[in-house]
Amino acid sequence: MSKKDLLLEIGLEEMPARFVTSSMNSLKEKVEAWLNEKQLQFDAIEAFSTPRRLAILVSQADEAQKDIEEEAKGPAKKIALDEKGEWSKAAAGFTRGQGATVEDIYFKEINGVEYAHVKKFIKGQATIDLLPALKDIILSLTFPKNMRWANNDLRYIRPIKWIVALFGDTVVPFSITGVETDRKSLGHRFLGGEISFTQPSNYKEALLSQFVIANPEERKEAILSQIKKIAEENDWIIPIDADLLEEVNNLVEYPTALFGKFEEAFLELPTEVLITSMKEHQRYFPVKSKDNTLLPYFITVRNGDHNHLEKVAKGNEKVLRARLADAAFFYKEDQKQDIDKLLAKLQSIVYHEEIGTLSEKVARVQGLTNNIADTLNFSADEKKNADRAAQISKFDLVTNMVYEFPELQGLMGEKYALQKGEAPAVAKAINEHYMPRHADDNTASSNEGAALALAEKLDTIVSFFAIGLIPTGSQDPYALRRQATGVVQTLMDKEWDLSLEELVSLAMHNVKGFAKTSEEELHKNIIDFFKARIKHILQAEGIRYDLIDAVLGDTLGSPASLLKKAKVLDSHKDDANFKNGIEALARVINISKKAEVKGSVNSSLFENDEEGSLFRAVQSVKEKLTKDTEEDVYFTLLLSLESSIASYFDNTMVMSDNPSLKENRLNQMTELADIIKGFANVSEIMVK
Repeated sequence: MSKKDLLLEIGLEEMPARFVTSSMNSLKEKVEAWLNEKQLQFDAIEAFSTPRRLAILVSQADEAQKDIEEEAKGPAKKIALDEKGEWSKAAAGFTRGQGATVEDIYFKEINGVEYAHVKKFIKGQATIDLLPALKDIILSLTFPKNMRWANNDLRYIRPIKWIVALFGDTVVPFSITGVETDRKSLGHRFLGGEISFTQPSNYKEALLSQFVIANPEERKEAILSQIKKIAEENDWIIPIDADLLEEVNNLVEYPTALFGKFEEAFLELPTEVLITSMKEHQRYFPVKSKDNTLLPYFITVRNGDHNHLEKVAKGNEKVLRARLADAAFFYKEDQKQDIDKLLAKLQSIVYHEEIGTLSEKVARVQGLTNNIADTLNFSADEKKNADRAAQISKFDLVTNMVYEFPELQGLMGEKYALQKGEAPAVAKAINEHYMPRHADDNTASSNEGAALALAEKLDTIVSFFAIGLIPTGSQDPYALRRQATGVVQTLMDKEWDLSLEELVSLAMHNVKGFAKTSEEELHKNIIDFFKARIKHILQAEGIRYDLIDAVLGDTLGSPASLLKKAKVLDSHKDDANFKNGIEALARVINISKKAEVKGSVNSSLFENDEEGSLFRAVQSVKEKLTKDTEEDVYFTLLLSLESSIASYFDNTMVMSDNPSLKENRLNQMTELADIIKGFANVSEIMVK
């Protein structure tokens, strides 16, 4: 079958950089799925994107669908033929639906019954006739933010300016918002011009002639190589932030890296302020010396060629100078402010209209921090520092610097607290209580910072759940999933033996004044929410799904312990004795469910040696289990019961006809089942 290349390019006004890559991938996935659905084979599919275009190039796609001959099964023979041997209405309807006639019917026996069949021939359609459906694919793309333009009803990421749709050398005809498909595209907004594609295969080369690097990975490599060259020529170190590189890459079509400088006097500002000003506001890469000292230079990437780079550099220097001058002013003004006066301002700032002010939130967090510190038996100094850190944790939110640069909350709190004479541990905890700020961030390292981080995040989660603002689907406007993940990760990293149920209950005491739901329902909803987060974290650790279900029982308890238990099960799942051990333990759990009440075990009712042997083995395990028993030791002790359990079941009928014996044996099973489930509900584990 002959084949041709397919090119689809959507030309747009400049898209927001953060949506370009995901939109490109979505277009590729949808086109690929459509080709597979239509049973059109192809060699490869490549995606392209720039701020002004989304495109895919399909190499060697079938020029037509293959012809298909199918066998269609109809009604049974006794239904297809009436009593006179004439074709019934059912037979006629069946063949009509298959595009055949009753003369085409033949019978085949299936499981002893004859059924009517016909051969069904489906002529494959020409690909060029199917391709106008690309319009539906374009319209089906979804974006986080959309807009409308002119008098069009279409909502899209940006106005569509041109559409290229070529199959071989033929234009695929359709239109969107009055834009007709063509073979013509536009190159770089300033350096390029109109271009007409004769064949899809020369897409990249043709655009490059008009100063557009269409492949985003090639564009990214060009940026990195240029930055590397500048660094080598000047003996600099230029840290590459992956997110910043991705954003810059999606802001340009023809990148040219250059550097500029700023006054050394600005180096007196905190390094974080300088880097934030460059990265977050100007999309510049900071420059450091070999000893990791920040230098008064920056790297920027121009959407253009190498002409007049000195003028471009001066323009960027002027913009950055103004930004840094503002930062220097804010920093100087903040030095004049007192922490207590800044805290007083929090009383007039509404955190949420149904939850209260920022000052009220701080008070709740302070109380919860102290509860956590008491539970963990912090030293006197740690308790004092944690309490003070919680009390002033939000003062930097009303400083000029954080108002202008919200990304610096916590960081400036630490620096300003030190400047105001606060203890280093207090200052550090103010910064750490926002940690982890994102998926790749560390958790708080200090005890004070970790306790405050837990309290702050728990209060946020419980407060929003209390007023019914619970994340649903992809909607999580208050980032509660990230906050919950931060709580779990902090508890795991610190290996604190803190029960999530107890922590949630402590936090719930503070929200009684505005909670809209019962305490029981609120507690259950929050624990279920945390359970989902823990499951996600354990999956990321590579733990098998059934092992996760086993450790996530009715009660969560300590996340640190849950992680250790999951890892113990995972590390032993391939051991020779794992299968028999788990099956024995699971059998105990399953039969214990038949107990209607819990009672003590009466050894005088034992009828055989195996009952006594298991009883003594269980008591021995109970004596060895303490609050401090390591999880791997716990599991080893459980597995040591395997032979006693097997012998017990071989010689003992738990569900005896004698009520007293039956009750006593179920009590013995229940006692052991509770010990097993104290580690994990092993009946959830799949063994082969």
